[in-house]
Amino acid sequence: MAVKIKLKRLGKIRSPHYRIVVADSRTRRDGRAIEEIGLYHPVQNPSRIEVDSERAQYWLSVGAQPTEPVLAILKVTGDWQKFKGLPAPAPMLVAEPKKDHSGLFEAVVNAADASKGEAITPKAKKSEKKDEAAEVESAESTEA
Repeated sequence: MAVKIKLKRLGKIRSPHYRIVVADSRTRRDGRAIEEIGLYHPVQNPSRIEVDSERAQYWLSVGAQPTEPVLAILKVTGDWQKFKGLPAPAPMLVAEPKKDHSGLFEAVVNAADASKGEAITPKAKKSEKKDEAAEVESAESTEA
């Protein structure tokens, strides 16, 4: 049986997510897989790539052939160079962790609590024109 390491497509129409799977070469692209060994999310910036290096090395050692896109991913992660005995590539870009804004939020809330007072904007007053118009309408309805 010819075994391939290929991408299995998931996600919506314009937001693809892939799983890196080991499957029989005769199966469909999104068909049954023998094992899932990683993730690839190309839409994120930088792309999210996670590969179980130990399992990838095992499947490459027993003769599984990676497709072209998977070969490129394995070269980025360094698994292909490890398998071939070549020097490791430069490290991958990783997304920066998001800033924690909870401290700033707490400071703003505490400042707002300390300066409790009257409302800044005054209450809206009824306009005299509306009162006059209401009196005219009520006078007309009583005459009729």
